[in-house]
Amino acid sequence: MADRMKPSRDISRLIEIMAALRTPVTGCPWDLEQTFETIAPYTIEEAYEVADAIERRDLADLKDELGDLLLQVVYHARLAEEQGAFAFGDVVEAVTKKMIRRHPHVFGDGAARDPSAVRATWEELKAEERAEKAAERARLSTGVAIEEPRASATLADVPATLPALTRAIKLQSKAAKVGFDWPNLPPVFEKLKEEIQEFEEVALPHDPRGEELAKAADVETSKANASGAIKEEFGDMLFVMANIARHLDIDPEAALRGANQKFVRRFAHIEKALGQRGTTPAQSTLEEMDALWDEAKAREKI
Repeated sequence: MADRMKPSRDISRLIEIMAALRTPVTGCPWDLEQTFETIAPYTIEEAYEVADAIERRDLADLKDELGDLLLQVVYHARLAEEQGAFAFGDVVEAVTKKMIRRHPHVFGDGAARDPSAVRATWEELKAEERAEKAAERARLSTGVAIEEPRASATLADVPATLPALTRAIKLQSKAAKVGFDWPNLPPVFEKLKEEIQEFEEVALPHDPRGEELAKAADVETSKANASGAIKEEFGDMLFVMANIARHLDIDPEAALRGANQKFVRRFAHIEKALGQRGTTPAQSTLEEMDALWDEAKAREKI
């Protein structure tokens, strides 16, 4: 088997490798234990790593990460094949059928060339496909958990498993298409100010390093009662911030990834500078680290 399995540009080789990994007795013990549920987190992680490679403009890394993501598709298809549901070929056929159908202006007799007209046609065809998919779900339901129908028809096809900020954008976009949206940015910013104030009102009295908490007669009860409200108001604030991002055509996940990278870069400068002084962040004051943070920030603007 090892002699026969050599790298190839043909997708059939990757399918063969996955089948070998999942073959009882001779396969990989770890792979044989996996299920849709245990592999799903890796699928999400690989998609993020693809996005990271794109953001870094690292095409060599992108090639590898796309391969890892493709492996996830082959993995899930193999699991489904073992259950008699579908195989990798069915996945390819389904997506090619979808792309041909959703592009009548390219593969049919449609003539739409304006991007907005193309998007409108795309949404109409998606709505038709949702109705057809109901029968397919019923056919494949044996042994697979099927999510209950959602209450909102407008928001029905926005997956609940998406990253929360991404899902917020998609939910808002769907609602906006049927007219449920602010006309411009000023009222969205007013809503954000309102949400920040509401969050501040519930959060500040329960600052674990503040004075108010120490004055509470029953600290644990106070914290328990407040946690739900704090979490809710924080969520409302993030949801409005996502709405602002949508209006400005900003990907909030990408924006936050950028902020994360900036934090890592600037904190690395703090560590390096302190190391040159023979000390560490834990041995330094906040004022010393703040000064180095400002130094790193100033250098980025040069």
